[in-house]
Amino acid sequence: MSEQLADERASAAPAPGQVGGRTVMLIPHRAPDVEETMLPPDYQRILAAVRQAAGSVMARQVGEAPGVDISVRAKLEPLRAKLVRLVDRGWLRKLPDGRFTTGL
Repeated sequence: MSEQLADERASAAPAPGQVGGRTVMLIPHRAPDVEETMLPPDYQRILAAVRQAAGSVMARQVGEAPGVDISVRAKLEPLRAKLVRLVDRGWLRKLPDGRFTTGL
């Protein structure tokens, strides 16, 4: 089963983009040789907020830490997209109830 999931992730892996004529991936996949410091600062803050929470968290709770205006849904959706991107790259895990956790 885990091999099938790994194969599915590999086939669905996002293509790197072009920045300054070079191929880069702004949010790299989690790997032993990839440091958290290689993530953009806002993604590092998101990871720190999830880690500091006691257990799993909703996007709204994560938004309170970096100072996102969570009263407006339009401000919360980009944060949720970043959380999902971190899940897709292996930095976070999304639980069936929609909460996020670092427990990998």
